[in-house]
Amino acid sequence: MVDHVAKENVNQVVDNGKGESGDGERGPEGGGRGYELPLLLFGGFRTLIDRLHARLATEGHPDLRPAHGFAMQAIGARGATASEIGRRLGVSKQAAGKTVDRLLALGYAERADDPADARRKLVHLTPRGYAALARSAAIFDELRAEWAAALGADRVRDLEAALRNVVPAETAFRLDATSWLGAP
Repeated sequence: MVDHVAKENVNQVVDNGKGESGDGERGPEGGGRGYELPLLLFGGFRTLIDRLHARLATEGHPDLRPAHGFAMQAIGARGATASEIGRRLGVSKQAAGKTVDRLLALGYAERADDPADARRKLVHLTPRGYAALARSAAIFDELRAEWAAALGADRVRDLEAALRNVVPAETAFRLDATSWLGAP
């Protein structure tokens, strides 16, 4: 539903989600409305992430959530402190610590002394954490193949190439999307 005030969109939420506002108006150059692009990109992202987690749940990772995947990426292969994880995710040290605690409880991560500084604790992925990331990568490959089957392999490659052209390289793989939603 789109709220109208004097024929202007106040709340740009689209009923059918397919590019029309319901009044037959189209955006520039015969495409969708400007606000639809980020919503469709986010919808595609959300669809992939939701399908990934549904599959992971059936494959032995029922408690793994999207935030956990981002946190495991932030931990990385070398490990990281809670402060480093928080910075990489764009959240507070406390918020990162809470997510890390959950990963510890689920067996995806472990804490250990930093060999370079005994005052610091590093978080490392466990074999279960690495296995979940490896399985996620394989599932993402399968989901991409499904999109290629539905849209055509050339269109998916063109979409990826087009996004690489407009997404700045330094932000292409940033993990701090949570900061958009008001987290410190």
